[in-house]
Amino acid sequence: MIKIVTDTTCDLLPEMAEEYGITIVPINIQFGTETYQEGVDLDWDLFYRKIEETGLLPTSSQPSAGLFAEVYRRLASEGADAIISTHVTAKLSGTYQSACLAAEDVKDEVKVYPHDSAAGAAGLGLACVEASRMARAGKTPEEIIARLDEIRSRMNILFVMENLEYPRKSGRVGGLAATLGSVLNMKPIVSLEDGLLVTAEKVRTRKKSLDRLLDMMEERVGTTAPVNLGVVHARAPEVGQEMLSRAQERFNCSESYLVELCASLTVHFGPGMIGLCFYKV
Repeated sequence: MIKIVTDTTCDLLPEMAEEYGITIVPINIQFGTETYQEGVDLDWDLFYRKIEETGLLPTSSQPSAGLFAEVYRRLASEGADAIISTHVTAKLSGTYQSACLAAEDVKDEVKVYPHDSAAGAAGLGLACVEASRMARAGKTPEEIIARLDEIRSRMNILFVMENLEYPRKSGRVGGLAATLGSVLNMKPIVSLEDGLLVTAEKVRTRKKSLDRLLDMMEERVGTTAPVNLGVVHARAPEVGQEMLSRAQERFNCSESYLVELCASLTVHFGPGMIGLCFYKV
C-alpha cells in the first residue's frame, strides 16, 4: 500500500484530503513565544484574531524531521509499505529538507520518497489528488513520482495581492522585494517560476488585475485543453467564487475548486490575495 503525505500549504479541502486518504503534516506558526500547528490548534479565525490582538505578523517554520518520522512510522504501522511525501517548493521552505531527513531516519522501517513539488497552495493539493488516485490504481512509486514530475513541469501559479504590507514584512518574498518596495497604488501579479516568486506584471487596479489573471491563464493553457484548477483566496470568498465561476465558463475544467489560502502562506501574501493554480491534464 502506498500512502501520500504532504503539508498544510497544500490547500486541500478537508473532504478532499479525507476522500483520497492524504496525510497532511502541519506547518508551524509562531506568534512571539507561542507556537501553533496549522490546522491542529490554529484555524483562520484564531490566526487573524491573534494578528489583531498583537499588531504583529507571525512567522512560519517547517515541521521538524522528528514529526515527519512519527508520521511515517504511524503509516507504516497501518500497513503502508511505501510513502510518497510531496511538499511546498524547497526554494522557499525547509519542509522538503525535513522530509528528506526523516526519510533517512526511517529507511529501515519503510521506504519514503520525498518530492519537491516546486509549488504550493492548490497546485500542490491537485498533485496530491492525482498521486493518491494512481496509488489506488496500483501504480508503482516510481510511476507516481514520474507523474508528479510531469505535473511540476506543467504547473502554473499566478496570484495578485491586495495588502502589500504582509509580503513586505514577511521576509520570504525573495525576488519580489525590490518590486514591492517601489510599487505605489499598483497590484503586482506574481508568478511562481521554477519554485521561486517573480513579478510577472504590474496592473493599476484590483479589477484589472483579476481580469488579467484569467487572460494570463488563457495565454498559458488556451481554452479548449482539459485543465485542473484550484482558485485560492485569503479572506475574500466572494471574489474567489466569482473567479472560479468565470474560469469554469471560460476554460475546459476537468476539476476545479475554491479554497481559502492556508495561514502559513497568508502570512506572506496577506488577506485579499486571489490566486489561480492550474495545469493541462
